[in-house]
Amino acid sequence: MDKIFFDGMAFYAYHGVFPEEKRLGQRFLVDLELGLNFKAAAETDDLRQTVNYAEVYEAVKSEMEGGSHALLETLAERIADRLLAGFPVEEVRVRVTKPDPPIPGHYRSVGVEIRRRQTR
Repeated sequence: MDKIFFDGMAFYAYHGVFPEEKRLGQRFLVDLELGLNFKAAAETDDLRQTVNYAEVYEAVKSEMEGGSHALLETLAERIADRLLAGFPVEEVRVRVTKPDPPIPGHYRSVGVEIRRRQTR
């Protein structure tokens, strides 16, 4: 399967379990892989035969900045559902990273990653 990927989309949003996360907000990073066959697009050089990157970005931005959720798992699932429903893709991998979570310890970041496939 062919893949289109987005690496390190950055958003400022208000997700988290703790009240200060919902009040102050923080940075989030989103990585995507979209699985589809883009042979027809490559042969025809026609955007209509593939996925419009700008539209994918706007869909992710809307999910990231459009509300508040306690769990990264919820964000990842909502993004995956939206992309599978709105674009001609067979599968998606969504990775949501919180670079600066308010938890003690030494680490680079925390996050979640899910893979979902079309069910139709």
